[in-house]
Amino acid sequence: MNLMMLLEMAVSGFGEREAVRSGSEALTYEQLFAAAGAAAERLAASGCEHAAILDVNSLAVPVTLFASAWAGRPFVPLNYRLTDGELSALAERIAPSLLIAAPERAASLAALPGASVVDRETLLAGTRGAVAREPSWAMEGDDIAILLFTSGTTGAPKAAVIRHRHLVSYVLGSVEFGGAGEDETALVSVPPYHIAGMAAITSSVYAGRRIVQLPAFSADAWVETARRERATHAFVVPTMLARIVDLLESQGDATLPELRAISYGGGKMPLAVIERAMKRLPEASFTNAYGLTETSSTIAVLGPDDHRAAASSSDPAVRQRLASVGRPLPSVEVEIRDARGRCVAAGEHGEVFVRGEQVSGEYLGRGSTIDAEGWFATRDGGFLDAAGYLFLDGRIDDVIVRGGENMSPGEIEEVLLAHEAVADCAVVGIPDEQWGEAVAAAVVLASGREVNVEALQQWVRDRLRSSRTPQRIVFRAELPYNETGKLLRRRVKAELLEES
Repeated sequence: MNLMMLLEMAVSGFGEREAVRSGSEALTYEQLFAAAGAAAERLAASGCEHAAILDVNSLAVPVTLFASAWAGRPFVPLNYRLTDGELSALAERIAPSLLIAAPERAASLAALPGASVVDRETLLAGTRGAVAREPSWAMEGDDIAILLFTSGTTGAPKAAVIRHRHLVSYVLGSVEFGGAGEDETALVSVPPYHIAGMAAITSSVYAGRRIVQLPAFSADAWVETARRERATHAFVVPTMLARIVDLLESQGDATLPELRAISYGGGKMPLAVIERAMKRLPEASFTNAYGLTETSSTIAVLGPDDHRAAASSSDPAVRQRLASVGRPLPSVEVEIRDARGRCVAAGEHGEVFVRGEQVSGEYLGRGSTIDAEGWFATRDGGFLDAAGYLFLDGRIDDVIVRGGENMSPGEIEEVLLAHEAVADCAVVGIPDEQWGEAVAAAVVLASGREVNVEALQQWVRDRLRSSRTPQRIVFRAELPYNETGKLLRRRVKAELLEES
């Protein structure tokens, strides 16, 4: 199993179809195959052990991804928002590497330890007009395909290891080969260093769906590109979708009639946002895709039918499923376990464990974290309802411990978000002399709405135990998120502590 197998199959099935477009430049599947072969030759000749890239979405990303698979070098997409010091530390860990960089940054990155830097345009120029080479890649599924560095919010970034068999298993188990029509276009706006970006490329290639790359996200650029390129499919994180809906609503009756399917994930989706999106884009099918870097992308899905059924239901239990991440994929098993490692019953909260062929659970230099029975501890808290729908509470590390009682920030956030005046919120624990930790919340009000602290506290108290009522509530214009849509909860907590 090798990622190049996916591209080779695409070439055999629909080689003349356009595969990827970035601005005015495009490659067919045949051209992408030939370019990957030419770039693989350069990688092999360089003597590098890793093929790294530091760039926004561009043609260099899929070319280098498949070239690395061809040459047998792990592909390492780096976060272009990191500081020089942070990049230097990562470069040392993957040395010697061939680093493909955006032209404007190539010169400044030349001093990175162990990195031979090539600017993107130089790499692509050497692949244009290339003649397809005979396949020569290894088919060892245990070879490393991709290394993805975590955000490192609690320490030095870990390098998650994704082997060829993990990502190929995910694609084969969730995508129909050649299932996309010639008119289908996927708009890719998540950065290449996110697992969703890698999954979008490999899945679209196997399906035969044209990829249009958006170098950097803004709502204006996203909507304009979606209209110009007649995008039919897209993946966004919740903060992106919220901004897209805001823009469409500001344009009166504006919509995106060509858009058939929107997948979202990478962070908690506020119920109000998905409800607004479904109302604004009634012809689109929505899918909530939950997964982790360590699971090679999606492991649970709330599909279009689930969205429609939940949105139209008068049954509170069914309607609540809009706040879930759906049910596990057929190829994946999910369990909820308590602090002692015992499986809990439906409706009981605990840690999410997952098992399946696509699950890696491995970090470079640290080995595998999968247990003897194949289970991976996600460090996400949550529960399964009686019908098998998975609900997430947030990271286990974010649990608030008040007087010995464990409290899920997600549970309290759901109640706050149900208030018509609340657009977004973050719940954290802050030190408390009597109880150890107290509940605090940062709240963003919906446009044109007002509510005071006491009213919000009473709202929570009426729906949860009084111990879960935020002792402190502050109002914010916005909450901090990273570029992939994850709430920076620790920053919220730090700001609250600074203000106390």
